[in-house]
Amino acid sequence: MRRLIVVLFSALALNVAAQTSLPKLEPIPEPPPAPPGVLNESLGPEVTITKRGQDKVEEFRMQGKLYMLKVTPPHGVPYYLLDNTGSGQWVRQDSKDAGLRVPMWVIGTF
Repeated sequence: MRRLIVVLFSALALNVAAQTSLPKLEPIPEPPPAPPGVLNESLGPEVTITKRGQDKVEEFRMQGKLYMLKVTPPHGVPYYLLDNTGSGQWVRQDSKDAGLRVPMWVIGTF
């Protein structure tokens, strides 16, 4: 029993000694700037905010093509209109709906 206690205390002492002798760390140097032409500002979405009546409408465009609308009514929850296929067919998606669809298959009936 005494040997076990001695072994545990020595392991604890070695652990503490290893933590107190940390190597001196140097700060990480700043990354170099990106080469010219790599950062293309046109790759990000363009957002246009307009008012239609009392609704605030945010239009999201990628390379000039409208793909999403966010409509925020004055008294209500914002909702999104998405063009998933690019065909001009808009699908409404509520802000609470994160796109996760739980499968609801019938496995068996009695």
